[in-house]
Amino acid sequence: MGTGRVREALRARRDKKFGVKPGDYPIGPTSKSNAAKQLSTTAERLDRLQEALYASAFQSVLLVLQGMDTSGKGGTIRHACGLVNPQGLHIRSFKKPTKAELRHDFLWRIRKALPTPGMIGVFDRSHYEDVLIARVDSLVKPDVWEARYDQINSFEQELADSGVAIIKCFLHISPDEQRKRLIARLERPQKHWKYNPADLDARSKWDVYQAAYAEALARCDSDAAPWYVVPSDHKWYRNWAVSQLLLETLEEMDPQFPEPDFDVKEELKRVKALD
Repeated sequence: MGTGRVREALRARRDKKFGVKPGDYPIGPTSKSNAAKQLSTTAERLDRLQEALYASAFQSVLLVLQGMDTSGKGGTIRHACGLVNPQGLHIRSFKKPTKAELRHDFLWRIRKALPTPGMIGVFDRSHYEDVLIARVDSLVKPDVWEARYDQINSFEQELADSGVAIIKCFLHISPDEQRKRLIARLERPQKHWKYNPADLDARSKWDVYQAAYAEALARCDSDAAPWYVVPSDHKWYRNWAVSQLLLETLEEMDPQFPEPDFDVKEELKRVKALD
């Protein structure tokens, strides 16, 4: 698959329409078995690229995962991001802001969690909560969340200019699939910990949330910080798609292993001379 094809196929549209349906296969495998085979090859390529990224410690990657409850943010981290060495991952989950965080602007806690050079940062939810739940639940006045779109765009451009490659994924699921996943969480005791009664409150506002997501994707998609709509009704497709977005981004970055700052031949002689 040519470099950039998955990014092109899943790139968000700016007309406030998602472009793909939650159960679609717009590109790539159409079965779980084929996706598994491709993931094996992807893992090998990601491993080399991530090692070079980590070794060079020059650029970094920020993968943002957003989606309705049960869309699979945690599963994506486990199965797609899990293809790389965890030593080079920095994962941060953003919950309800603490009192200390609320004393600062909404980007303060985000800046503190950014990946350092050489790292792949993964955000389970992100600064976009401040134009999603903050808007839907009227946590701030309309003029406040309205101003945040431009603030986010400026912030993300700043990151891109400093060497951070940004990948933003909207994990797109249907209400029917969410219902199935919520039922599964309640019917399986080992999944009870994942269930939150508040999830039903958000579900009751499904259309309002979808409109808020559509607005965020339309207004905060840019070449510096692109949004991708990932069909996520099929977990295996979601995992494949996000892994490909990560792979294509790293291939474009083309990280290189640093040149040694010592004489390799001389050091080899010294090592071979050891008792």
